[in-house]
Amino acid sequence: MNVSAQRGLLRRDKVFGFLTPAVGQQLDTTHSTLLYMENVSVSFDGFKAIDNLNFYVDKGELRCLIGANGAGKTTMMDIITGKTKPDTGSVIFGKNVDLLDLNEAEIAIAGIGRKFQKPTVFENLTVFANLELAMADFKSVWWTLHSKLNSAQVDQIEHIASTIGLLDMLNKQAGYLSHGQKQWLEIGMLLMQRPLLLLIDEPVAGMTHQEMEKTGELLQSLSGDHTIVVVEHDMEFVRSIAARVTVLNQGTVLAEGSMADIQNNDDVRRVYLGE
Repeated sequence: MNVSAQRGLLRRDKVFGFLTPAVGQQLDTTHSTLLYMENVSVSFDGFKAIDNLNFYVDKGELRCLIGANGAGKTTMMDIITGKTKPDTGSVIFGKNVDLLDLNEAEIAIAGIGRKFQKPTVFENLTVFANLELAMADFKSVWWTLHSKLNSAQVDQIEHIASTIGLLDMLNKQAGYLSHGQKQWLEIGMLLMQRPLLLLIDEPVAGMTHQEMEKTGELLQSLSGDHTIVVVEHDMEFVRSIAARVTVLNQGTVLAEGSMADIQNNDDVRRVYLGE
């Protein structure tokens, strides 16, 4: 699909200057591919961090993204979420949302959530309160402090807590959770925003083996209803969850396929695995 030929893309409102919250409902996901990146390049002080990158992710897919340090993984995520604007190329969400025309907040509203490597939960608040604050409602500070949740909102919080394995800890302060549990809580906070696409950076760094297994099970259970791109260096973990793996090198796609395909790819073995 040549995204540069697309028509009717959703862009920032020309009158009010922002993307309305309804864009998440207007998003056209009738095509099997949810994210398109075509001919994307960006340079920093003469260094080409992303070089004519073409990357596509299907709806409901769980994709793993690997590559050596400096391969362009973080910059690619920054482009998708609006933190970095590329010099050239197209980045389209669904069939009709031009991400390059939106800022970071608007991209989040459009249905893209990002989790960084280090969990950033509110440690002095309970698990319940963390999930409540992340809820996908447009609330004022006054609303947050004085409103009472309705039964549907409580049900949503409990459902997400059950999904991430923290239902029995809703009243526990987040600061007392283990490292792995904090990671799951942050994933739950993203889920409260009802994203279609989740970008997750090194979710198992610092986890015990048991926590890694539970994280893999969680991500696999979320795929289908959500599209997930995981950046990870732990090859054992990647092997356990990924049906499809993309390898970046010098800002472009070096190889793509199953884990078996990647492990048997001579270019990957030479560049990434050092063989």
